[in-house]
Amino acid sequence: MKGALLVCGTHSDAGKSLLTAGICRWLARKGVRVAPFKAQNMSLNSVVTPDGAEIGRAQAVQAGACGLEPEAAMNPVLIKPSGERRSEVIVMGKPFADADARSYGSLKDALRPVVARTLADLRAAARRSPTRR
Repeated sequence: MKGALLVCGTHSDAGKSLLTAGICRWLARKGVRVAPFKAQNMSLNSVVTPDGAEIGRAQAVQAGACGLEPEAAMNPVLIKPSGERRSEVIVMGKPFADADARSYGSLKDALRPVVARTLADLRAAARRSPTRR
């Protein structure tokens, strides 16, 4: 199988992350090379990866479902609410900026290439790795 699968939902807490973890586990058990990817995630629930990067907890759970170690590329932009209308922006697992909604908008041009590159890197790594059995 080639390509990507997008899981969408209409609101927060709809079950997208759990459904994605289930799909990841199912595909991995079928021998498909699969990895989670969420370009941007807003969450206070984070995990520190083995190499010290911070990503969303859901992507770490999904990585486990795939039989992979979690890594920053699986969630390159993590937005952590930090106060009234402010958030800490974590990029590739490291603090990047403190932003409100308006200033976050000005970061998008800088973040877009990071997201595109990490997705391309994850896809290339999946093509190079042996198929799981």
